[in-house]
Order: sequence, then structure tokens, then C-alpha cells
Amino acid sequence: MLAKHLIFEQMNELGAQKVPFFFMIDFLKENGEVIPISELSDDIQFCFHTPKKNTDPKQYSFLRNPIPYSEYIKQFKIVHENLRLGNSYLTNLTCATPIEINLSFQEIYHFTQAKYKLNYKNQFVCFSPETFVQINQGKISSFPMKGTIDASITNAEKIILEDEKEAAEHATIVDLIRNDLSLVAQNVTVNKYRYIDELKTNDKTLLQVSSEISGDLGENYYSEIGTIFDKLLPAGSICGAPKKKTVEIILRAENYNRNFYTGVFGIFDGKNVDSAVMIRFIEKENNHLIFKSGGGITAKSNCENEYNEMIQKVYVPIY
Repeated sequence: MLAKHLIFEQMNELGAQKVPFFFMIDFLKENGEVIPISELSDDIQFCFHTPKKNTDPKQYSFLRNPIPYSEYIKQFKIVHENLRLGNSYLTNLTCATPIEINLSFQEIYHFTQAKYKLNYKNQFVCFSPETFVQINQGKISSFPMKGTIDASITNAEKIILEDEKEAAEHATIVDLIRNDLSLVAQNVTVNKYRYIDELKTNDKTLLQVSSEISGDLGENYYSEIGTIFDKLLPAGSICGAPKKKTVEIILRAENYNRNFYTGVFGIFDGKNVDSAVMIRFIEKENNHLIFKSGGGITAKSNCENEYNEMIQKVYVPIY
């Protein structure tokens, strides 16, 4: 595992040589992996944009044991008080939920349907729907996700798009990502604002609101891939705004270590970059399985609604 300065230095060096590589960076940018694709071991499995296919998994059970609401309230109050004081405009609060599932990490990786999937040495498995950034022919794009609703609710799309709290939360993140991209790119533009993605889970379908923002990189971006990621991380959609103070609030409110959850992983293919935010995440801790999930809190957030959203995001997309 590489320390922070080595992660980004190695990304720059391999990028300058146009050597394809895999990379993985944790939430606080303290640890990570940067490995040439030719040197990847079999115990790191990943796939991007795999076409959906019919699978026939064995019968499986899935149980979640979320933290008590009384515990969540304590964390919510820390976040909400800081929002009230103006220390943050949006804070992403997450929790660790013990789960039980009779599938191995290899089986979860194989059977889940997701845009991005990663099984890291059977230590954790991630099946993320969220792109962090893509770099394609010198253009960098980000696709922040903010806003989730059960698709079975009558007029769900209308409700989520017209919800004042959700609209404010999404606007804050789009503004943050636009400012972040402006640190590394020129001509930053919001190309699509608040469009709907449909996500299937093991027991329901969710609607998630996304936007698309892009800008133009300089000609020498190959040799600055690590520097670009250093400037952009942590991902705005999973911390909040302003970043530095909001991360301090997160570390105070959350009573566990995110580690690689809400970090990023991706590949450089020798020309372009694709990367994902590590959400929808199951990790082994002391022979138990923990599912890490959460959501954005604003001054207008309702504690019970946020608690339910955190639980709603504890799922495996096997269908």
C-alpha cells in the first residue's frame, strides 16, 4: 500500500510514459495502490461498464442490522449544528451497517449489476453506480450523484426533482464540482443538470439524480494525472462543502473509519482515464461484514428521512 505522496507521484510517472495502470485511493488520500495493468495480480478484480446480463445466482439471503435510530440522531445533531452555524453548507454523513449475506465476495462481485465493480483481495467489494471523473481526449468530465427516491412512489421523479431540500443539495454539489474542475481545467461547463438515473436493487428500484460537468485539460495532462486527482480528492459528492471544514465535521460525527469507502478507483488505459467513487461498499471487519452507506445532510434535512435513506442504500444489485 502506497503513502499519499507516492500514490500521486507514481500516477504522474506512469501517465507520462503512457503506461496503462490501475489505481485506488482512500477517502482521506492517506493510502492507495497504483499498479501497471501488466503487473496486476488475480486477487484484484475490476470491471467497468459491463453490459447487463441475465445471471442465475444461487438462492441467497440478505439481512441488514442498521445502527439504532437513537445513535444516528447523535451523529445527525453534530452535523446539523455545524450546518446551522454556517461551518458547512452540505455534509455527507455515513454509517457502518452490519449485514449478513450467504454469498462470498467473489459471488457478490460476479452477480451484482453495476457500472463499476471491484473486488479487492477479498477484503472489500464495491459495486458503484457513480463515476468520479473521466478523461477522454483531453476533456475531463464529472457526474455527481445527489438525490435518491424509491421509484415505486407515485410521481417519484416529479417529487425528487421538485423537492426543495434535494434541489439545494444537488446545486451545492454541482457548484463544488464545477469549482474543483476549474482547479485543473479550462472552459468548465455544466452540460446536463439534474437528470435521472434508474438503479435496480435486490428488492426495489431507486431513482438517483445526477449532473454532468466537463472542462478542457492542457496538452501535458498525461504527466499530471496524479496531480489532477490530488487536487480533486476527496470527491465532493461524498464529503460536502466547503471541503476542508466539512471533512473535519465528518471525522467528528462519524464513529468509524471510512478507509477506502468513498475513495476512488479507476484505470488509465494509456490515453484516457475512467474512475468511480467507491460507494455501495461491503467490507470485512473482524470476520464480520459491514455495509457502509450514507447521504447528504443540509440545514433543511429531516433526521428520520436521512436515517431511512442511509438504510435504503444498503442493498446488493442482484436481479
